[in-house]
Amino acid sequence: MNHLKVRLQPGLYFVATPIGTARDITLRALDVLASADVIAAEDTRSLRKLLEIHGVPLEGRNVIAYHDHSGAGTRARLLEAIAAGQSVAYASEAGMPLIADPGYDLSRAASEAGHLVTCAPGASAAITALTLAGLPTDAFFFAGFLPNATGARRKRLEELKPVPGTLVFYESPKRVEAALRDMAEVLGNRPAAMCRELTKKFEEVRRLPLAELAQNLSEKPVKGEIVLVVERMRDVEVSADDLESDLRAALKDNSVKDAADLVSKTHDLPRRKVYQLALKLAKDDA
Repeated sequence: MNHLKVRLQPGLYFVATPIGTARDITLRALDVLASADVIAAEDTRSLRKLLEIHGVPLEGRNVIAYHDHSGAGTRARLLEAIAAGQSVAYASEAGMPLIADPGYDLSRAASEAGHLVTCAPGASAAITALTLAGLPTDAFFFAGFLPNATGARRKRLEELKPVPGTLVFYESPKRVEAALRDMAEVLGNRPAAMCRELTKKFEEVRRLPLAELAQNLSEKPVKGEIVLVVERMRDVEVSADDLESDLRAALKDNSVKDAADLVSKTHDLPRRKVYQLALKLAKDDA
């Protein structure tokens, strides 16, 4: 495949790469990678493979590794190239650069030096998960990875609890069940979705309240790249009278179990508490 070689101005060009399916890269991203004087990448092997898949020749150019452990030396080298009139393309390992990936220091330094900084946008796991989760998207907060330790993780969740938007997290399959249990305890049993292996062969979305989702994962563990999407905190707490009224209405057309499930999800309340009240109301009305 022949890619358009374009004349790029001296500057820093961030390039989004696919999060799974290689064909999700944009034509513009391929043009930038084919045309840049210098190419840098978070993972040089994955970028070389991507260039090979799409037939983008390196033509003698080296791919410079730039990641969290690269240090100031590599960053200075890239900035010197721009200052010398060259175009530098930087690609993340997967998805949009700087979204839970390195590159912020490079972007800031290039901007402060007065260089052109632009982006060839593309796939993002966070945005893709929001699209698939079935939760509100009018306002959302990307929280990245939660801390590994339980205490630190719960402290962070307490900080995020009042955020007036849908919460988006990246998580490891080894920690996802524990993270969901902490979320259910700290945030309440909010509606949520676990999205994994997005755009890949085994893409999967599980949509359940947090506690049930944790239990589901305990019974059916998963592997792969995971995004968790959690609904925002509800603004108004339901009163005891409103809860009883909603349960009585639900019990007219549903079993005790189904009525409790429906009302607990509607009000983001612990299912056991709602079920006990539903059972009492059903007996009183019998």
